[in-house]
Amino acid sequence: MNVLMVLTSHDQLGDTGHKTGFWLEEFAAPYYVLKDAGARLTLASPKGGQPPLDPKSDAPESQTAATARFKADPAAQAALASTVLLSSVKAADYDAVFYPGGHGPLWDLAEDRDSIALIAALHAAGKPVAAVCHAPGVLRHVKGSDGQPLVKGKQVTGFTNTEEDAVGLTKVVPFLVEDMLKENGGIYSKGADWAPYVLTDGILITGQNPASSEAAAQALLGLLK
Repeated sequence: MNVLMVLTSHDQLGDTGHKTGFWLEEFAAPYYVLKDAGARLTLASPKGGQPPLDPKSDAPESQTAATARFKADPAAQAALASTVLLSSVKAADYDAVFYPGGHGPLWDLAEDRDSIALIAALHAAGKPVAAVCHAPGVLRHVKGSDGQPLVKGKQVTGFTNTEEDAVGLTKVVPFLVEDMLKENGGIYSKGADWAPYVLTDGILITGQNPASSEAAAQALLGLLK
């Protein structure tokens, strides 16, 4: 099974002067769930090369078994440092896609034409699409084959308004994931803040927060098997 992982190339946290990017746990946990199951992984990003890491996700309190494994894995680090250009990726070459979160995707991937077209093509072909935490934001402009928002009428989750408020970025982000999913007609639900919560609706998988990243990858694996 060939699985694509798409990461952000955006590193500026609005006009705060702080850095953002992808969230380490949300990449590392799915990476190993899929790799250990025998998936062939391709990593892509809008600009290619090394995607920016959200420095907060590298803080001691954000470390997990998966992030520790990644930091001791030169092959995984090399793969991450050499992501392919998203514009060069063809949906036909992959069986599924996984989007790790972090705040970065709200600025670039949510608006990226290549990403939007890729998700639409994969979903139309019956191939699973998974996104965790802020990454359900990449579904913002994706339309289904009926021309309606892809999330319309589907059970979805993503980073909650209360979680965004807790990290103090409600006024900084370009949009709130929870509000956007609801506005696009998604049947949004959530678990407790910071607790694992994953929904699967057909071939669309969404996870609420960093704690949901491993479970979201397991759900994707379940569909692929």
